[in-house]
Order: sequence, then structure tokens, then C-alpha cells
Amino acid sequence: MPVAWSEISLAFEFLSSGEPGGQTVFLRRETGELFWHSEFVDELDDLPDDVEDREKYVALPDPRDLDLGKRLAIRFAGEHLEDHYDKIVEIFSRRGAYRRFKDLLEREGALERWYHYEEAAKEKALREWCAENGIEVEG
Repeated sequence: MPVAWSEISLAFEFLSSGEPGGQTVFLRRETGELFWHSEFVDELDDLPDDVEDREKYVALPDPRDLDLGKRLAIRFAGEHLEDHYDKIVEIFSRRGAYRRFKDLLEREGALERWYHYEEAAKEKALREWCAENGIEVEG
């Protein structure tokens, strides 16, 4: 059953927005229905009793599952900010890296370029994950 890209994308943003492992979204393979769950919000879906059946359901990936964190930022630096590559690698060796990374991008006038790069990488990785998991996507 095809699933709308907009639904997959929205669910992925939900998974990206909180504590790692705090949110999950399961897709029922047969119907394409999404079940949203959070340890922090009670008003979301009740998960089906058989949600652990991997033949029937698949959990959507977290951004860390798709390597869209530190490595993506460092790839961006290597491709677009070669003069700052070593500094960016250093930034990601400490806590608070994304704030400092975005501050550097802002100073260099590269923040919008990063947002476009990051969005394209997310879409590519998520579409590849869907294909690998037999999820047909519309849109």
C-alpha cells in the first residue's frame, strides 16, 4: 500500500524533534497507516497489540539511523567549506556542536546552503530507507 511522502516526511520530523528513542512511529505495511507514539505525550496513538510483529509493522528510522548527524555536517564542510573543515571537525568533538556549527555557518554566509544540503540528504536517505524496506511512496 503506497504511503504519501508528506506523511513519511512529517513522521521523520517528529522523530527528529525529541530525545533519541523518546518517540517512535510505526508503519502498518498492509495499509500504510502510521502509529505515532511518544514517551512524553499522552495524546498520540495507542499502539496496536501486535506492533512488535516485524512482518506487519516497521518502525521509521531516527535521523541517527540514517547517518544524518555529525557525519553529514562534516561532509558538508568538506564539500562547501574546505577552508573551515578542520575547525568544523574540532567543533564536533565537543558538546554543543550544532549551535557552534550554525554560528560558524551564519558568519560565513553558508547557513541557507547548509539547510538545503541537509534537507536534500534527509530526503535521499529516507527515500532509500523506504525502498530498502519495501515501502512504496507516493509523491
